[in-house]
Amino acid sequence: MTNPSGENVSPRNDSGIYSPAYILSRANFGSLIAIGAVLVVVAAAFAWTAGWLSPKRLTPGEVVDQFERTNGLHAGFRRNHPKGICFAGHFDSSGAGQTLSKAEVFRPWATPVFGRFAIASGQPYLPDTAMSVRSMALNFTLRNGEVWRMAMNGIPVFTVASVQDLYDQLVAATPDPKTGKPDPARLAAFMKSHPADAQAVAVVKATPLASGFANTTFNSLDAFLFVNARGDKRAVRWAMIPDDPFQPAKPDLTQATRPNFQFDDLITRMRLGPIRYHLVVTLGQPGDQTTDPSKAWPPDRDHIDLGVLTLDRVDDEAHGACRDVNFDPLILPAGVEASDDPILSARSATYAQSFKRRAAEHPPVSAVHLPSNSEGMH
Repeated sequence: MTNPSGENVSPRNDSGIYSPAYILSRANFGSLIAIGAVLVVVAAAFAWTAGWLSPKRLTPGEVVDQFERTNGLHAGFRRNHPKGICFAGHFDSSGAGQTLSKAEVFRPWATPVFGRFAIASGQPYLPDTAMSVRSMALNFTLRNGEVWRMAMNGIPVFTVASVQDLYDQLVAATPDPKTGKPDPARLAAFMKSHPADAQAVAVVKATPLASGFANTTFNSLDAFLFVNARGDKRAVRWAMIPDDPFQPAKPDLTQATRPNFQFDDLITRMRLGPIRYHLVVTLGQPGDQTTDPSKAWPPDRDHIDLGVLTLDRVDDEAHGACRDVNFDPLILPAGVEASDDPILSARSATYAQSFKRRAAEHPPVSAVHLPSNSEGMH
């Protein structure tokens, strides 16, 4: 990084803390072109929300039912983010997380990782667009046998403040049987009756979307707690910030003939070498919102680089390790705990319901395929 005089300047201080300006310059997230598109795409992006936590006591089954009504039933596929590809690699800890968390993953060694990239749509064969919101799911297998799973998205905030709001958003985005598309009037009515959600959608729309998986910043959105060896707890949010430079999304003139071009571009990028991200944690301060992921934390919060995620292989879901895995965000190691955000337990409950349904169905053919002459791409 350089200053206005052209001199090299480190984005971090001696303690490994990123400057707010650096975080903001790298954290380029989803931008959506219309309110209707925001609602449809983001509703799919957060399919794993549910729970007996709302005033109407929604159950996980009711929420999954509504996702099926909104997106159609695609047997064997995830009810959310069904179009995806597996990856594998490792995480090299910087050691900087040890004062914050006793989790073994933060000791200065390598931890094997596998995971899944996906598009935030509820339909597995829907063609990619330049404005498709992306997600990253991860599985860390720690040396002591513990597992840590993450489910992150390439937008800056969650677009609803509660489980009930998400359900209502899904209902508003359900296609009209006569047109096969969501009713703009119903979408507008939802936005008018949910001003806080409309504000979150505006934040998403105002943030530039990156051009592909390799240069997208993926965010936890929900708050968690880090617990150190002394038992001290600290509210945190985290992000995977890419080494690949940000490039803005642009309309793809070949998308009519390349329905999976987001994944094709990822495979092409992997041929050039490993893809790397920095796991950067944002430290919350007293009073920072932990129950509502639609509210961003102030930009001046400290950020610490906990290590580097290196991805060196992609596979389609028929051959990779990610297809039959439930990336439940509450599968956590000792040293990482859930915050008081009710959407976390709601997501966990609905992930389980979605997983149960698709596990009872025949495994689907992968919606994304690697080149026929390869069983994996290094």
